[in-house]
Amino acid sequence: MSQPVNIIRIILGLSLISALSVGATEVRECKDKPFPLSVNIADCDVPPCLVYKGTFAVMEVHFLGNNNNIKNITATTTAKVWGISTGYDLPEEISNVCINLLYGAMCPIDKDEDVTYQFNFYVDPIFPEVTADVTVNLNDDKGESITCFVVSCKIRKGATAAKSDSYLLD
Repeated sequence: MSQPVNIIRIILGLSLISALSVGATEVRECKDKPFPLSVNIADCDVPPCLVYKGTFAVMEVHFLGNNNNIKNITATTTAKVWGISTGYDLPEEISNVCINLLYGAMCPIDKDEDVTYQFNFYVDPIFPEVTADVTVNLNDDKGESITCFVVSCKIRKGATAAKSDSYLLD
């Protein structure tokens, strides 16, 4: 009788692991910086993630605090295209992680506190249509990295731009 109970436990355990990993996007680690618990990018499980100009790329970054009493957390981004890295200044309403924490979390956060940041990145229509490695780094108020990841994104023409171009073909 213990054998069926063990099989049921194994099946339940595998189901739980599978359920927890659904929706997580495969991202890469930044060198010598803490890695998030998970990153979920809307409509993307396996990079390169398709992002469309004139829309928002919606990400949830699940991470742990690195110190106690962190009052400010700032998101920064860089994009690497053809071997060249360029920083991208985020507007305050996006770079201020504390005002974008989900599930009732708020700053200050403490060491090992489990929180999720909703990062809505606007894909500007002026961006070139390329594949870029985008690095997202969250820093505490001392400038120390709390978490960092890299994801490959393909920037493509948005739906409205594609429709307007199709009229040119008629």
